[in-house]
Amino acid sequence: MEQVEIKGLSIAFRTAGDGPLLVLLHGGPSDSRQWRRQLEDLSDEFKVVAWDMPGCGQSSDPPPDWRTRDYADCLAESIGVLGLERPHVLGLSFGSGLALELYRWYSTMPRSLILAAAYAGWAGSLPPEVVEQRKQGMLKRIEMSPDQWAREWMPTLLTEAASPGVLDELTSILAGFHPEGQRALLRAGWAEHDARDILPQIKVPTLLLYGDKDVRSPLEVAREMHAKIPGSTLVVMEGVGHEADMEAPDRFNAEVRRFLRSVHS
Repeated sequence: MEQVEIKGLSIAFRTAGDGPLLVLLHGGPSDSRQWRRQLEDLSDEFKVVAWDMPGCGQSSDPPPDWRTRDYADCLAESIGVLGLERPHVLGLSFGSGLALELYRWYSTMPRSLILAAAYAGWAGSLPPEVVEQRKQGMLKRIEMSPDQWAREWMPTLLTEAASPGVLDELTSILAGFHPEGQRALLRAGWAEHDARDILPQIKVPTLLLYGDKDVRSPLEVAREMHAKIPGSTLVVMEGVGHEADMEAPDRFNAEVRRFLRSVHS
C-alpha cells in the first residue's frame, strides 16, 4: 500500500504494472483488496491503480460534512497527484456511481469508463421503496459486528457457485469495514444518488459489464443504462453475481482487456 494526502485525509492505494492507466473503484462496503486478481492479471499490459475510498480500507474516514461532490473531488485530486493523466476508470457497484460523478464534474479526465454491476445511483435505477429498504438495511448493518456485517452482505454479492476461497477472501475484506465510513456515505446522500442526467452526456467509450445472476444490479438496470449511454457496449456474463471481479476474474479481466485494447486500437 502507498498513501497520499488529499483534503487533509490519508488516501491509500495499490499499484501494479506499467502501460496505459487503469483506475479501479471498489464497491461501497469493500476496499481495494477486492481487485487483487485485476492487479495481478491486468498489470502485464496496464498500469493498474486501485484506491481505498475515504472511509474504507486503509484510507481515513471523511469529515461529517462531506457530500457526493467531495468524494468525486477527492478522487480527481488523487488522480492528479498520482500523475495519472487521462486514465481509464473502472467502477464496480458504488464505484460505478462514483465514476459517473467524476465524469459529471471532470468530464475530460477519464479516457473511457467501465461500469460493472452499475447503477445510475440507487435513486436513479431502483424504485423508491427499494431505495428506502436498502438505506434502512445499511443503517441496521452498520451497528453489527464485523463478522455479522460480512454475513449479511454475502448472499447478495456472490452466487452459490462461488468457490470457498472467494467466499473466505470476500468475508475477510468485508469484515474490515469502517462503521463511520459507512455512515459518512449515507450522510453524504449516496442513498439518494440519481445520475440519470449524466448518462446521455457521456462521450467517452463505455463498457457495461454485468453478471446475469446479480440480485443487486439486475439486468433491467443494465439494459436501461445501455439504452441511455450513447454508443455503450453491454456485456452480460452468465452464471455470475454482483462481485464478478472476484467470482469470475478470468472472464471479467478478459472483457476489460478486450475493451481497453479496442479503445487503444
